[in-house]
This record gives sequence, structure tokens and C-alpha cells, in this order.
Amino acid sequence: MSATLVAKDLAAGHGDRVLFSGLDLVVAPGEVIGLVGVNGAGKSTLLKTLGGLVPPEEGSVRLNPPTATVGHLPQEPERREGESVRAFLSRRTGVTAAQAALDAATEALTAGEPGADDAYGLALDRWLALGGADLDDRAGEVVADLGLTVNLDQPMLSLSGGQAARAGMASLLLSRYDIFLLDEPTNDLDLDGLERLERFVTGLRAGTVLVSHDREFLARTVDRVVELDYAQQQVRTYGGGYESYLEERAVARRHAREEYEEYANTKASLEARGAMQRSWMEKGVKNARRKATDNDKVGRKFRSEATEKQASKARQTDRMIERLDVVEEPRKEWELRMEIAAAPRAGAVVATLRGAVVRRGGFTLGPVDLQIDWADKVAITGANGAGKSTLLAALLGRVPVDEGAASLGSGVVVGEVDQARKLFLGDLPLVEAFAREVPELADADVRTLLAKYGLKAAHVLRSAATLSPGERTRSALALLQARGVNLLVLDEPTNHLDLPAIEQLESALADYPGTLLLVTHDRRMLDAVATTRRLEVAEGKVTEL
Repeated sequence: MSATLVAKDLAAGHGDRVLFSGLDLVVAPGEVIGLVGVNGAGKSTLLKTLGGLVPPEEGSVRLNPPTATVGHLPQEPERREGESVRAFLSRRTGVTAAQAALDAATEALTAGEPGADDAYGLALDRWLALGGADLDDRAGEVVADLGLTVNLDQPMLSLSGGQAARAGMASLLLSRYDIFLLDEPTNDLDLDGLERLERFVTGLRAGTVLVSHDREFLARTVDRVVELDYAQQQVRTYGGGYESYLEERAVARRHAREEYEEYANTKASLEARGAMQRSWMEKGVKNARRKATDNDKVGRKFRSEATEKQASKARQTDRMIERLDVVEEPRKEWELRMEIAAAPRAGAVVATLRGAVVRRGGFTLGPVDLQIDWADKVAITGANGAGKSTLLAALLGRVPVDEGAASLGSGVVVGEVDQARKLFLGDLPLVEAFAREVPELADADVRTLLAKYGLKAAHVLRSAATLSPGERTRSALALLQARGVNLLVLDEPTNHLDLPAIEQLESALADYPGTLLLVTHDRRMLDAVATTRRLEVAEGKVTEL
């Protein structure tokens, strides 16, 4: 059905920290709204509020019609113990909850409870609208089309990361909600998955609000951008798509700075004039007192009138300052000034694979002949499940090769964001978990470094496990800077980073002198980072392009 979501005067915060307030939003059928802002600005909180998962602190959210279905798909699909792929797809599409409601309504109808007829009718309509009647048939087709060759009754926890990403994609393609709320749907998708997602989102008749840090995806899908500006504590809406948003935002920020500078200059000029007028007035008073015994009445009268005239001018200047329309100085946004510390140079050859073959279950990588030299900047691309992560593991010596040989060069110091993220999943406070990895750093230096990455007092004392995915990624990047590396391995580094941080990461990579292995499906990052080589991994084979 066609449905509209209307949010009025919404507000949300964490403790005494206000995320946003006075937020108005209308999501019309077929409209795709991109929600942007720095990590911690409240994007995920807003999606949960729109989806009815958390109550608004202020304001209201209503649906027209009220029976419309809203699907909230979070950025990290939860894989539950004992849940099969089939059950996962049913839960994510809302069919599981609709089936439970239908079963309860059926029991009430059988028991002859008052109002059971209407309740059953509503429950049945909802179950049908969400696609419950043919979900199994459609699931088999979609899963096969995505190349997810697993039994639907197989446990979700047994799937690899690439397989789980495809299952998450399948759950989205199978969904039939009236309003879609998508939180980072592009994470972990390969280029084929991104293209499928773009076609799905742009072809929806339902209204959609999505959060994504994939700039190309935003440019290709959204009709309107809503920016949660945490620095300014404002909510701004921009029409015309993502590229128009970037242009309009740049112009708006420039105008805001110009208006403030004009106001500040005018005020400073008036204040300087007023100070000079008061100075002249005070000198006139002193002169009048010094010559108070003078019998020249005409002179005294002249000096008195001159002093009063200066006082009048000073008061007039003060009134002009008071009448100025105050323009608040635009608050500068926090920027991730990232650096990647380089360890001393390794040897000329950083890593080699010679006739290397790695077997994992039914998957085989290789044979691979590959040499990574000092200062190579290598982009590695390929579909999910093609063997990219296995290739990295073999190069770094994390998995033994079943045939051939693998070696790391002398003096190689590896820094890996994906591995570093996993260090921040325990119960220790972030500052302690971080300090444990770099014991040579003083506590004050640890806090200073984390603050540079936007992780301040409110973050560092929390247990690392409670950090958001973006905050864990920033912690990992900070750790790379603290350690110093000469072989930097970035496996999908843009997942969970906000847009300003991604741009800073790209800038930091431009200045990094060591060797880089970059696995990413971010199309704009592949264009922005100056790589010297590109490897394509497909079905266990590695080809240099």
C-alpha cells in the first residue's frame, strides 16, 4: 500500500547530550531520503525512533494509514544462536512477527473472543502484505540469484562473512514493507551487491530513509538529504540529491562564515569608535577639572559642551551595537586529522607467494604467484567469497599454505584495521583496552591520541564492547598511529566510518610512505587513493589488472 510517515518536532539525546531537536520530516511514497552526519550525531537513533523501536523524547511519529508496515534493517544483522537462514530471512522481513500475530488472532477467533474477527482480518492482511504467503518460494529464488549456495535450514552462525552479507542482502530484497529504514545497507557488499541494492532502492514504491557512508551509492539513489549537524546543533534539509547537497552545503557554510565575519568586523569597528569617544570624553573631563579655577566662563562652557557631546556620541555608538542583529560564530566541525605513523622501512620484498595453494573446506585459493614490493600500493577487488580475505591471510602468514611457499620480508611491521577492530570488543574500558596494546604510551598520551580521533571522556571510560562500529574503527585507526607500521592492510576500512573520516583517511593514505594492501568496494575510494597495482580475485584465482 502507499504510505506516508510524518515526524513532527522530534528530539533525542544521550544523558545530558542533545543529539537533535525540533526535527520535522515527511517521508512520501517512492521518496528516498539520505540521512547524513558525523558518527554520534544520532542517525541510528533517529531511524529507531522513526521505526517505533525507541520512543521520541519529544515530538511524534505517525503513519498514514496507521496500519502501514515499517521495516527497520540495522547496520549489523544479528545472527542468533540456533537460527537458520530461513528463520533469519523470515525475521528480517517481518514475516515471523506477522505470523505470530496471525496465530494469536486465529486462536482468539477459534475461542470466540469479542472483536476477534476484526483482529484476525488485520493480522491476515499484514501477513499477506509482508509476503508471508510465498516467502519460502521467493527466498529460494533470491538466494540462488545472489549465489548463496547454502541450505536454507543451515545455521546462520555457520556462514562465512561473505555468505552472511549475501543473506542480509537477500532479506532486504525479500522485504515488502511500506516504509524502509535502512542503516548502512552497503556495508560488506561487493560491487554486484551494490548494484543490486541500487536497483532495489531506486525501484521501490515505498518511502525510504537510509544511512550510508558510500558516497557513490548516495549519489545514485537519494532524492533528498537530511543532515544532522551535531556541531551546530541543527537539522538541515537539502533537495536535489547528494551532489547538490555537497554544493549547497559548501555555499551555505561559506555564506555563514561571511555573515559572521561581516557582523564581527562591524561590531569591532563600532566598539573601537565607542572606546575612542569615551577616551576623548575622559580627557575633556580631566581638562575641565584642571582648569576649574579659570574665571573664563566662556571657556568652561565650551569645554563642558564638548565633553557632553562626546558622551552623547559614545551612547549613540553603544545603541548602534545593541541594535546589531547578532550572528553567532559558526562552530567549527571536529575533523579527524589522521596520520599513519610509518615504522622503519622493511626490505625490498615485503611478501611473496610462490605456487601457493590454500584450501578451506570446499574452497581453494590458488595456485598464486605474487610478490609485494616495498611502497607498493595494491588495490584488491573481487566479489564476496572470491578469496580476498584468504589471500590476505596467506600473505600475512596467518594461515599456512597447503602447497607452495609463503613468506614475509624482513623488518615488516603489519598494521591491520580489521584485526585491530576485534581488540575493542571486550569489557575493559576503552582507555584500558587501548593502553594494553601500547604499554609504552603514558595514560595522558593515550587519552590525547583517542581524543584526536573523536573519542573523548564520554567514550574512553565506557567498556570497549559498548562502542559503536564507527567508534571501534576509529579506535583501530588510532592504534595504527600509535604503533607505527610499514605494511598497512585495510580490509573494507570505510565500513562504519562517517563521510568526513573517510575523506581524512584518503588524505592520510596519500602521505603514507609504506606498503599498502587495500580491499574495498567503495568506488570513490578506489578512485581517490593512488594505487600502483590492482589485483582481481575471482573464484580463488588472482589476476593482476
